[in-house]
Amino acid sequence: MTEDSLLPLEEHLCYGLYSASMAVQRLYKPLLDTLGITYPQYLVLNILGHEDSQPVGRIAEQLALESSTLTPLLKRLEAAELVGRTRNPDDERQVLIALEPAGRAILAQVRCLADAMLSSSGQTIEQLQGLNRQVQALRDALYSRIGGWDLAQPAKR
Repeated sequence: MTEDSLLPLEEHLCYGLYSASMAVQRLYKPLLDTLGITYPQYLVLNILGHEDSQPVGRIAEQLALESSTLTPLLKRLEAAELVGRTRNPDDERQVLIALEPAGRAILAQVRCLADAMLSSSGQTIEQLQGLNRQVQALRDALYSRIGGWDLAQPAKR
């Protein structure tokens, strides 16, 4: 490959997605700081806000993480009394994660994230929803070809 045929970084889709993700996290950081949580912790709380009391493995699948990577984050959430960890009475090998009242209280305050996205992006809700659908379709198409993470029906697992 010659230097002339190498695409500039800004023209790489992967870089556009990566840098947009970084911008979103930087937008959210001061808001999440006021709530006392990190972006990955917010993602876990959000998952539990839609379906509480889930096994660690299921949460990990929805975030495309290994359970072992997620465990330290869950322990920090538990130490902050935002979630509780219990053994599944039907399968003692499974640990269930459930929201505690303080975690529910934080979720009640995260509307500021959507408001910040709307005001900072200059886009309408419909435009952002359309973009989200396109990005999800790209993600799903890639995973369908490379295997691995399957989010086609995350709530039905």
